[in-house]
Amino acid sequence: MAPRRRCRIGLVVLSAVWSLASAVTRYSIPEEIPVGSVIANIAADLGLDAHSLLERKVKLDYIHSKKYLDINKDTGELFIAEEIDREYLCPAKTSSFCFLKMDVIIENPVRIFNIELEIMDINDNAPQFRRERIPLDISESATPGERFSLTNAVDADVGENSIETYYLSESDEFTIEIQSGSDGTKYVDLVLKASLDREKQALHTLTLTAVDGGTPARSGTASIIIQVLDVNDNAPQFDRQVYSVDLIENAPIGTLIMHLNATDLDDGLNSEITYSFTLYTSEKTQEKFSLDPNNGEIRVKDVIDFEEVRSFEMYVEAKDKAVNPLSGQCKILVFITDLNDNQPEITIKSFQSSIKENAPIGTVIAVISVSDRDSGDNGKIVLSIPNALMLPFALNKSSEDFFALILIEALDREQINKYDITLHATDKGTPPLTDNETISVTIQDINDNAPTFPRSIYTIHLMENNEPGALLASLTARDPDLHENQYLVYFIIEKEIANTSMSMLFSINPENGNLYALRTFDYEREKEFLFHIEARDSGLPPLSSNVTVHIILIDQNDNTPLIVSPWRPQGTVIEQKIPRSSEKGSLVTKVIALDADSMQNSRITYQFLQITDTPLFSLDQYNGEIRTTRMFSYRDPRDQHLVIIARDNGEPPRSATVTIKISTVEQVVTQLTETTEVPIEFDLITDLNLYLLIGLGSVLFLLLITILVIIVLKCQEPKPSQAAPQGRNSIASQRNSSTIADSTLISSDAYWYSLFLAETRKGKVVVRQPLPNGTGFIVSSIPGSAALTETSASRSSTLQESSSDLP
Repeated sequence: MAPRRRCRIGLVVLSAVWSLASAVTRYSIPEEIPVGSVIANIAADLGLDAHSLLERKVKLDYIHSKKYLDINKDTGELFIAEEIDREYLCPAKTSSFCFLKMDVIIENPVRIFNIELEIMDINDNAPQFRRERIPLDISESATPGERFSLTNAVDADVGENSIETYYLSESDEFTIEIQSGSDGTKYVDLVLKASLDREKQALHTLTLTAVDGGTPARSGTASIIIQVLDVNDNAPQFDRQVYSVDLIENAPIGTLIMHLNATDLDDGLNSEITYSFTLYTSEKTQEKFSLDPNNGEIRVKDVIDFEEVRSFEMYVEAKDKAVNPLSGQCKILVFITDLNDNQPEITIKSFQSSIKENAPIGTVIAVISVSDRDSGDNGKIVLSIPNALMLPFALNKSSEDFFALILIEALDREQINKYDITLHATDKGTPPLTDNETISVTIQDINDNAPTFPRSIYTIHLMENNEPGALLASLTARDPDLHENQYLVYFIIEKEIANTSMSMLFSINPENGNLYALRTFDYEREKEFLFHIEARDSGLPPLSSNVTVHIILIDQNDNTPLIVSPWRPQGTVIEQKIPRSSEKGSLVTKVIALDADSMQNSRITYQFLQITDTPLFSLDQYNGEIRTTRMFSYRDPRDQHLVIIARDNGEPPRSATVTIKISTVEQVVTQLTETTEVPIEFDLITDLNLYLLIGLGSVLFLLLITILVIIVLKCQEPKPSQAAPQGRNSIASQRNSSTIADSTLISSDAYWYSLFLAETRKGKVVVRQPLPNGTGFIVSSIPGSAALTETSASRSSTLQESSSDLP
């Protein structure tokens, strides 16, 4: 029962209180009035005694946590305890009214008064945009009139203090339209009034201002950042359509030639560019150069040779990365700068490796071309022969790059048989490059040199009595020509000596020039030979030369002296009579010995081999005269026997002896004073005389044949013989003088023409000569002095004739 009772009491009290609070006291104040400001005297308004408020414990029941109002218990005034912000109290803008409701509770008795405090809005808030930056992305392809919603500004104030309008900063492309909602909210739209071009202006910054209706009006601004979205409406472009680049040949691989930079006014992928060669770029060019597709760098990819290609053309395309890509193109001309990296080249177009030594001046030896793959001065070539002054050749420029190597001097193979010609080519580059080419020209021999002997005459000394076939000398000629022009043949130039051909006496080896004697020679018959040897080459036409060969026979002591006076038959003793009254120094007789040898071998000395009375006679060892050394006395024997030896001066010496019996008489035998011719066949026909006659006949015959041959062959007049007139006081000489041809020597048989001198007691000489028909002898008597003179003259004349015929 108790709880139910208490509920009933509570309901009564509440009803009583509610009835007491049913009256509401309203106040209106503007927001944000100063703290302490009196709103009203609530005691008076509620009909309360201001002095009893303290006692009755008046208090305000705060609806909110903050104590905005308070009551002065002394005066009963309601004052502002804390600044009131309407926008804080009434954030919702559903209504323009904002009330602060509170209860005034009084005790003793308890009473509750409802107080409503209307907070009136003041324009204390400026319009605010939720974001100070309003970004917009608008495609540049947007059409004029297209609308774009903007974020509205917010103003905490209400009524007239709220946002009244918007303003947009000046723009040629944009404007705004303001619209009001059902709740009076102002909405603003951005309207495109002109086409956009991102490439001209990619970003538009506009200022949107919201203005409220308060007094004074407040405003708030926001920046509209319009990003114009790109449309791929621009193709990539190069700053030039044609680029020209100079590149040195042999540039290192990787060398940067140029950096292409195409531009695309678009943005994003529309502006991202890739580079590539177009189909117009040759494969050869693409092999030499590389193109980076991302950055457009063109670099050397392979060796660049000016001599292969002097320029390159590249066509490059720049393409963006849009869905529907656009592209642009350019042309790149790369001109290669020549370096002096190629040596000159010498090419022998035609060449005579051998020429004849009689080639005429001006003969073209070779045609030479020069080339250099470089250009300009690097390709200009100077061709020369370094040692040209020492060579008989010269270069003659026939055209721009052709030269003729010609002969400018006469050739002589015997001096120089081969020429090595060095051709030196130099270009005019820096540094210059060179090339050398050596050609060899062989000189062909012609038969332009006759054989030559080392001497013009060969004098050969040959000992008589030589062996047949003996080698006399080697006569070697020299011919400086070659091959058949050098092959020599030797032969003897034919001539006859005493009807004997020279080839019958001597022989020469035709290949090596060895000279041989074919016969045994006798110095007493032939003392020398003079003939010619010819050496002839085998060229066409053949050339020849000859040399004189003078063979001089050397005498051997091969002849024994022959005593010819006093003459006696072989094996007999010569009797000589002299007056017993002969004075001292009287000539008894004279021994004459002849030796067919010559020089020392024919020099005869005389000595006594045996003598009866040595002091009585003297013998001159040189002329063989036997003279008395004193007068005869009565004691001297009537007959004296002398054995005289005639010895030559040869080695070994040869000798002959004669025995003379000297008889002294009282009277002198009357000598013959006139020449008488008495046949003496009966006492002179001995073996010796027979030999003499045969030899003399043979010699005469040979001399006659020789004279006839010489007359016929040389058509010369024979020299007149100088025969001494026959008379009483002269020698009757039947010796024929003849002209000896060339190498014919005096025959040793001429000795048989020597006079046989015999001294008689009266100083007369008996001369014995063969008769012309060879049947006997003629004995002549002449004075001894005359006989000796004529004999010497005759021998001298004979020698002169012989020597005069020698060349």
